[in-house]
Amino acid sequence: MARGVLATTIVGSGMAMLDGTIINVALPRIGEELEASVAGLQWILDGYLLALAALILVAGSLGDRYGRRRMFLVGVVWFGVASGLCAAATTTEMLVATRILQGIGGALLTPGSLAILQASFAHDDRARAIGAWSGLGGIAAAIGPLLGGVLVQVWSWRLAFLINLPLAAVCVLLARRYVPESRDEEATGHPDFLAAAVGAIGLAGLTGALVEAPGRGIGDAVVLVAIVLGVAGLAAFLVIQHRSADPLVPPKLFRDRTFSLANALTFVVYAALGGVMMLMVMQLQVSLGYSPTAAGLAGLPITVIMLLFSGRSGALAQKIGPRTQLVAGPILVGVGMLLLMRVGPGSSYLGSVLPAVVVFGAGLATVVAPVTATVLAAAPDRYAGVASGVNNAIARSGGLLAIAVLPAVAGLSGAAYTDPVALTAGWRTALLVCAALAIGGGLIALGIHNGVLDTPSAEDTDESPHPGECLHCGVDSPPTHVRPGHHT
Repeated sequence: MARGVLATTIVGSGMAMLDGTIINVALPRIGEELEASVAGLQWILDGYLLALAALILVAGSLGDRYGRRRMFLVGVVWFGVASGLCAAATTTEMLVATRILQGIGGALLTPGSLAILQASFAHDDRARAIGAWSGLGGIAAAIGPLLGGVLVQVWSWRLAFLINLPLAAVCVLLARRYVPESRDEEATGHPDFLAAAVGAIGLAGLTGALVEAPGRGIGDAVVLVAIVLGVAGLAAFLVIQHRSADPLVPPKLFRDRTFSLANALTFVVYAALGGVMMLMVMQLQVSLGYSPTAAGLAGLPITVIMLLFSGRSGALAQKIGPRTQLVAGPILVGVGMLLLMRVGPGSSYLGSVLPAVVVFGAGLATVVAPVTATVLAAAPDRYAGVASGVNNAIARSGGLLAIAVLPAVAGLSGAAYTDPVALTAGWRTALLVCAALAIGGGLIALGIHNGVLDTPSAEDTDESPHPGECLHCGVDSPPTHVRPGHHT
């Protein structure tokens, strides 16, 4: 049972993570075939992230109310179908539209995977299970550039989307067989769809203004309308949440200092990651002359490090508390980014690329599992879906805004990404910004409560597993217990 639940969530979230990185290595070929500008490439990435960030909150609430497994399955099927439509796109506009559809599926399945883990595992086993989920799911993200490079060279960038179809089919079979249904029994009524729509409009307006302003000019009518919609939409969202009796994002979650700081850390670190991952494979291919496969192979050490250490990182955080890792991890990520500044035309892999990606990977392995476990542990169990949705929305929003802003900050517009000199200059400027963000995330973590992952006493919880329910889940070889009452 435990192995099946873990495998299902890893395949589902891993599919979304894989797609999130596999597309990066295909961007130069997509731009060439569809004759896309920098803004077009930004929208191909941001269209997906926009839908994901805007809808993930309401998706978490839907899972809490109507069944986490049910919404997870809907998301997996939706994601698979949309991936097929992405593969069939013939213009930049068509690909952006189908990527938005794909983001809707991602929004439905992403919070469900974490909420299923939260509902299915006992408190003292969650950090280890989440560590395995983060590590193996993170491997899917890390291996994306390599797999994307191979697929692009074998046939076309379209394979980067078609690969999701068999993964979705496997995930559906696993979920139907192994995952028990769970929901928040105290939830009533319907999620706040008005708040979700207003928030989506605000996020879309802000993103649109940031992406289009460098090319159109700040005084352009389209940009001005986008700014007004963005500011008004986000302001209205905050007002609605404050006044609602059943808000989409319960304000009391943010009264917990650890929950707020862990989410702030998530925002800045994922903003840094989003900016670097967009530009790194382009820098390797355009400025260093790497093939798509070689560009993907360049990041292989990240995959290996995540595989070896992410699960252990989650277990260590459970043992000593997460604060040390949440401080050290982002700082290591930032140092890795600074080392990447040496990667330019003529740079060698062993001398410039490898040291940077090793440090970068070590930082990711240190921070990913502990920050996820910390966010969920800081929220009451009944808000598992909402807390997961909030954290994912914040992570995606960080990446979304970084992708929208960084090219302009780095001086990249139009077809500048095809010029090695211009791209290298922009790459180095972007790395400075992203490194500052990542290191800032480590400083934020200094205020996090180090005992947030402590196992509650018997008086505080009824989640202790019954004797005889120990099932080996394959996570670092410990026994892992499924919470009572959740067997099927």
